[in-house]
Amino acid sequence: MTARGYFVTGTDTGVGKTLIAAALVRRFRERGLRVAGMKPVASGSLETAGGLVNEDALILQREGSKRWPYATVNPLTYRPAIAPHVAAAAAGRPIDFDLIASRFAELASDSDLVVVEGAGGWRVPLHGRRTIASLAAHLGLPVVLVVGMRLGCLNHAFLTAEAIERDGLRLAGWVANGIDPAFECRDENFATLQDWLPAPCLGEVPALSPPDVRTAAERLDPTPLLERTLC
Repeated sequence: MTARGYFVTGTDTGVGKTLIAAALVRRFRERGLRVAGMKPVASGSLETAGGLVNEDALILQREGSKRWPYATVNPLTYRPAIAPHVAAAAAGRPIDFDLIASRFAELASDSDLVVVEGAGGWRVPLHGRRTIASLAAHLGLPVVLVVGMRLGCLNHAFLTAEAIERDGLRLAGWVANGIDPAFECRDENFATLQDWLPAPCLGEVPALSPPDVRTAAERLDPTPLLERTLC
């Protein structure tokens, strides 16, 4: 099978992209695919004996079909939990799209699918005028949108979906992730998202405290993605 993948983005920072990306990796594995998770750029990392590591990247690494090297899963890691382009400038290590593509190719050559998690939202700057959207385009991947279910999610979701289409990429699916247990009119907002977003919903994940990949995976149905992947 030719290796393929999906790029997971979100309606904002803190909407649960890592949880959903890791849950998708697990669900694909359960369907018998060899799957790798990737976090190309991560800020907010800890110094270890082996160098800087990011917890989100470690989660994706653990969920993969095999334990790929950390530097392959997360090629660009920065210590402060700040905007990636600011962290990269402070560290003197710019975000290198060709390096990311090379590491993606390593994962893709050894798997059926690679689930790539972005940083922040769709328009987060990375290098010069290039953004998360530019990275998804550079890798040539269809997009899965994580909608953080809270007040304001409708506007954020629709604007992001429009931007993905305007950038020439395909919105392959979306996930409603419960990040606010007190969110009023959740069902009504979910129904509006279903009606307006031009892609299938892959599932609803309730507010989880603490976040749990296994529980989230049980709420996802990747069938719409697999139908395109396996055709």
